[in-house]
Amino acid sequence: MRPELETFQRLLTERGYRVTPQRMGIYEYLLDTKTHPSAEEIYQALKDRFPMMSQATVYKTLDLLLELGLIAQLGLGGQATRYDGNPDVHVNVYCSECHRIYDVMEPELPKLAESVARRSGFVVKGQRHEFYGICPECEARRSARMQER
Repeated sequence: MRPELETFQRLLTERGYRVTPQRMGIYEYLLDTKTHPSAEEIYQALKDRFPMMSQATVYKTLDLLLELGLIAQLGLGGQATRYDGNPDVHVNVYCSECHRIYDVMEPELPKLAESVARRSGFVVKGQRHEFYGICPECEARRSARMQER
């Protein structure tokens, strides 16, 4: 079993939650996907594998994973909440054309958190970084359309 899944299983047991195939499947799906899916997308992707799973199970499991710090939640103004199986500090880059979200590992982020803590006096408990723009694929399509005119 993957170390992340072992950790989840251990945390569930320590906190008195049942370890169910559905919970494990939802977390495994988030670990394996890079698409930052919504709860509905997770449900649709897993409903055939777990026919008895309800949408409520997905939402409750996502809440639990968030509480345990194993996933991150992304709210992108006006869109369904999305979920990221990578809780490590990184940058999310959102394409305003195709609505895909890309992860960018930025090695300077820990230094930024230290600087913010030092300057503000805060005990920084977390950080979130989002950039918005147009991905290379969408920009190439845009440029091609402009050249056709």
